[in-house]
Amino acid sequence: MIRLKDIAAQAGVSVMTVSKVLRNARDISAETRSRILKISQDMGYVPDSMAQGLRTRSTKLLGLVIPSVTNPVFARVVMAVEDRAHELGYDVILAHTANDTDRESHVIRRLISRRVEGVLISPVYRMEPRSSVYEELQRQNTPTIILGQKSPFCAAFPNVESNDLAASHSVTQHLLDLGHRQIAFLTGPNASPSANDRLEGYKRALRDSGIDVDDHLVFHAGGTLEEGEKVALQMLNERTQFTAIQAVNDLVAIGAAKTLLKQGLCIPRDFSIAGFGNILITEHFRVPLTTVRQPKYRLGEAAMEMITKWMRGERPAPKRLPAQLVVRESSGPAPFCAPFACVSHEANLQ
Repeated sequence: MIRLKDIAAQAGVSVMTVSKVLRNARDISAETRSRILKISQDMGYVPDSMAQGLRTRSTKLLGLVIPSVTNPVFARVVMAVEDRAHELGYDVILAHTANDTDRESHVIRRLISRRVEGVLISPVYRMEPRSSVYEELQRQNTPTIILGQKSPFCAAFPNVESNDLAASHSVTQHLLDLGHRQIAFLTGPNASPSANDRLEGYKRALRDSGIDVDDHLVFHAGGTLEEGEKVALQMLNERTQFTAIQAVNDLVAIGAAKTLLKQGLCIPRDFSIAGFGNILITEHFRVPLTTVRQPKYRLGEAAMEMITKWMRGERPAPKRLPAQLVVRESSGPAPFCAPFACVSHEANLQ
């Protein structure tokens, strides 16, 4: 390991002079500074961040807590956080919760023990109004930004979110404008504020058009590809009458679409389908998916702007960013009748 005295010996200066250069002190000539920096770089000197932290009481560490790095929604959020942290000279400790509250508590406490200077968290949503680990963050005044909608247990912290209700409303309105009146909605977990916002956006768009919400067209689907496949099978078994499907996210939409395509139905001839999130696969799916483009990279950037502001001593305000409807080939004019209604009608004719 290269030490300061090794650089000093090579440069022919004192250890104090080397230390001042590496601390960017101003009482060193430009020529000496340049020479010592070049020598330290050539020798492969790497500062001891733990020792620096003890001196400055700054660890230059941030915690980032997400459900899973395999969730495509978070890929660009993580990229934005890491990009901005790198610019600021911070390292990011990434932790996964696997959507488990006990694991979430464990990883957050582990980050606290590492003396991170701030935490960005995509919470594990729950129905309980309180959470002891979030109360610990509040008591310690740890700068904490919530990635997503607020819930009672994390309401003490500022958050950054996309306007899911308005975006979902725009998806439903798009389908209504295409003539669809039997629009099924595949919703997410009850404890998820974003899932509830998207369901509410769907309901408001129907009501705004003078259409009653049919509870038989609302299905609890969860949030994964497999759950989308499962709920599509349920719709098939129940012979649900629909001409369009709106899903809580892209994975559920693609899972449902795959199952219905296997049954011989055609998108968008027999039914239209739309998702939410604009993950990479949506554009390259068998039938490119109409969806909502969430500003994922911008969400990560905004979260970093907020936590940087807080670490400077100023409490940031929450942020809500707009999301944009992206129309692709999976949505088209409503068919003459719902797929199963047409089948029944043809059978009766025979």
